[in-house]
Amino acid sequence: MLILRYATTASWTKTVLANFDNFLLDHAGAEKKASGMAMSMALHYADKADIVKAMIDLAIEELDHFREVVKIMAERNLQLQKDDKDAYVNQLRKQLRNGRDHYFLDRLLLAGLIEARGAERFGLIAMALPDGPLKSFYLDISKSEDRHQDLFLKLAAAYFPEHEITTRLDQLLDIEAALVADLPDRAALH
Repeated sequence: MLILRYATTASWTKTVLANFDNFLLDHAGAEKKASGMAMSMALHYADKADIVKAMIDLAIEELDHFREVVKIMAERNLQLQKDDKDAYVNQLRKQLRNGRDHYFLDRLLLAGLIEARGAERFGLIAMALPDGPLKSFYLDISKSEDRHQDLFLKLAAAYFPEHEITTRLDQLLDIEAALVADLPDRAALH
């Protein structure tokens, strides 16, 4: 499990709760993008059967999360919107190194890092919500994101030596912490 180096502030959680409908719109988009990313990885690494299987399973699970968020949105009379660009993910993607192996390792580690941040933030939302179905949903989503981060780390360990993973992950954790510290509070996952 990854240990993030910057804790999301309470002001972010307050912003989300004050604009929860906007957060739901962003959450739906994030789940849809996560499903698409998993399918992209399955196709990009078609020569690695374990990656293909894991990414297909992940894509289905993320799509199921998307469906569940859309159901919650429908209960609130919200419609899907065009996705906003995710500055957080786009900045992290700039860290992808060239070279087949470097790119592959970075892609796995960044995916794990994004899932770890999602687990943290969905957990914060769950803890702030009153008891009920919405709180239970976000607790489940947080646990799911934790499993996903572990999945990406296990996949990395199947292809790369531990010292290479820990060295690169150390760098990426610092970059991610600085990036999150500079993000404005808004009713969005990132």
